[in-house]
Amino acid sequence: MKKFPRIVFIGGTHFSLFSLKELFMNQYNIVGIITNPDDSLKRRGKDPFTNKINPIKKYALENHIPFLQPKNLLDSFFLKNLRIWNADIQIVVSFKILPKKIWKNSKIGTFNLHASLLPQYRGVSPINWTIINGEKKTGLTTFFLSNQIDSGNILLQKEIEIEKKETAGELENKLKKMSGSIVIETLEGIIQKKIKPISQEKITNSFPLKYAPKISTKDCRICWEKTSIEVIYNKIRGLSPYPTAWTLLFFNQKKFVRFKIFVVEQIRKKHSFPIGLVIISLFKMKISVKGGFISIIEGQIEGKKKMNIKNIINGMKIRKNLFVY
Repeated sequence: MKKFPRIVFIGGTHFSLFSLKELFMNQYNIVGIITNPDDSLKRRGKDPFTNKINPIKKYALENHIPFLQPKNLLDSFFLKNLRIWNADIQIVVSFKILPKKIWKNSKIGTFNLHASLLPQYRGVSPINWTIINGEKKTGLTTFFLSNQIDSGNILLQKEIEIEKKETAGELENKLKKMSGSIVIETLEGIIQKKIKPISQEKITNSFPLKYAPKISTKDCRICWEKTSIEVIYNKIRGLSPYPTAWTLLFFNQKKFVRFKIFVVEQIRKKHSFPIGLVIISLFKMKISVKGGFISIIEGQIEGKKKMNIKNIINGMKIRKNLFVY
């Protein structure tokens, strides 16, 4: 086990777990872990990226690493125990906003891993928004924490391409696999003084910034009338599998249900159908949009399980005069 530096790791999700494992397996001196309280998982029970058991706590218990689960990050008892760990450096991966009292706690500083190429896509949902906005590339950035969110000096960046059909879940899995190596490379660069931090202010003046705010249920609703096939396609990919794009499916303009859409294909083709018409034939369902059709591969009708389109159609009593809105 390396004696230096004394590391406090801060994270609370499966994304965090990849970096934590990499540090531990490479025998870095993790003196303590800060993670979410157990009851915070109950509020995120519908998020498929979060199990009922806190993955960071589970790993800490299995490997006998001390950990804290503060409900209040400014609680005096928590801060006292944090200081006892006497951290040289703190590493943050996928966690809530930290008060200054915490990120100023270590001798060398606190660096964070962010799932975008900063300064682009500052915010809590960078993976979703890069796909929603049709970006062709993204990556990971490590940076020192500062007073402003996601605005500290950049340490390292790793860039990857976004595939044309890639969903947010698939992109997240790719970034997870990259995360451990960039965290270790950043840590070694800081220890050996081989990294020269770059101010984000020098970069932000050269192009307009795009942000990655929290996505609400309202944001997930598909607007069929006013948007192009490409915009709709990117939105569905960018919200799959969570928090998931949705629409209202109307039967004869009398009954409607919420319809979640996970996987689609785009069919670029001129047509004269009204926008939002649902066409079902040979166990295929496609929705007419500007510039073509969105073909549903996987979805979920309200009150039922997530299914492939063949099973969804099998369970539908009405298959004509359907519209989405």
